[in-house]
Amino acid sequence: MARFIFKLPDIGEGIAEAEIVAWHVKLGDRVEEDQQLADMMTDKATVEMESPVAGTIVALAGEVGDQVAIGAALVEIEMDGEATAMTAKVPLADGVVTPTEAMAQANPTLDKSTPPSAPPVAVKGAEKTLASPAVRQRARDLGIDLAQVRTTADRIRHSDLDAYLLYNGGSISGSAPHRPDETTKVVGLRRKIAENMAESKRRIPHFTLVEEFDVTDLEATRAMMNRDRGDQPKLTLLPFLITAMGKAIADWPMLNATFDDDAMMLTRHGAMHLGMATQTPGGLMVPVIRDAQSKSVWQLARDIGHLADAAKTGKATRDELTGSTITLSSLGPMGGITSTPVINRPEVAIIAVNKVQLLPAIIDGEIEARKRMNLSLSCDHRVVDGWDAASYLAAMKALIENPIRLLSA
Repeated sequence: MARFIFKLPDIGEGIAEAEIVAWHVKLGDRVEEDQQLADMMTDKATVEMESPVAGTIVALAGEVGDQVAIGAALVEIEMDGEATAMTAKVPLADGVVTPTEAMAQANPTLDKSTPPSAPPVAVKGAEKTLASPAVRQRARDLGIDLAQVRTTADRIRHSDLDAYLLYNGGSISGSAPHRPDETTKVVGLRRKIAENMAESKRRIPHFTLVEEFDVTDLEATRAMMNRDRGDQPKLTLLPFLITAMGKAIADWPMLNATFDDDAMMLTRHGAMHLGMATQTPGGLMVPVIRDAQSKSVWQLARDIGHLADAAKTGKATRDELTGSTITLSSLGPMGGITSTPVINRPEVAIIAVNKVQLLPAIIDGEIEARKRMNLSLSCDHRVVDGWDAASYLAAMKALIENPIRLLSA
């Protein structure tokens, strides 16, 4: 039998290596063509590696958390039947090369007329249930029937089990169930987040300013626009806040900037490319809305929905995850009264949205119930002064509390 050497392909311009974040096979496993082998992570994206051949796993490159150089052997497979040993080009995250095309490129004698395998489909209920051995073992330990677990991916993952437990596994007793200690290696996106947050706090002297906003009139305007929206996406508060950020940034460009502290170079950007902090099953990601200052609230709502979905499903492109100049972070109704967001380096400012509360307020000498919300602005004190931050929030406040002015050209 021949052996197939599966080499890690070039999965991004300038990428020299990738991290193993999950193995879906082990030594001695039998694999089929197109079966998932491993998840590899670069600085910006996770790429699923699939086998272009059928056979038995005889060698693996390393353990979860190890780095593998581009072009180095990742998996070695003892192929079925007689064949010539070869190395593989494999499909990238955006599907540029299919597994069958990869085989044809690696082996010129392969019949290129062979149709590629069909793309994976979402797994729901009683359809064919795909899951890794680790997920299956965990489901057995928890007493979960995988046929009852829904997923929007090509296979059931740990995050799908977590969601199932959240909605179906809650305890009605007064005490919490006992859980054993669990020690896991911090790898993949969670490790990148840890490294980036630590570097940001280590290198940037943060200061945070909090301002209270009256959003009563804005909420009324939003409700009216949603009633008459037709086929437009439903509006949350975020498109209005982004619009206010874009209009106010014109007078306070020092907040829409990036700072290369190694070269001591500050770039004030003409366009506001807004990073939108988004929680995903793997951790926090920051997809980017390009030229956010020039878009309507409807366009912003559509971009927010698209990018949030792309980030959560792992379909965001590298361009959609890079190039932000200022970041907005929101926990929606989960937000607290105030927060101290960490700057997304090399940016110099980030705004966090806190929850809307119905609070008593004195208006023209009378007590009224008003909808109030705090915005928290963290800045890099090396390049942004307190006066600049306060002035920027004041400019946003004047817009947010006057919806007609906010939405006028």
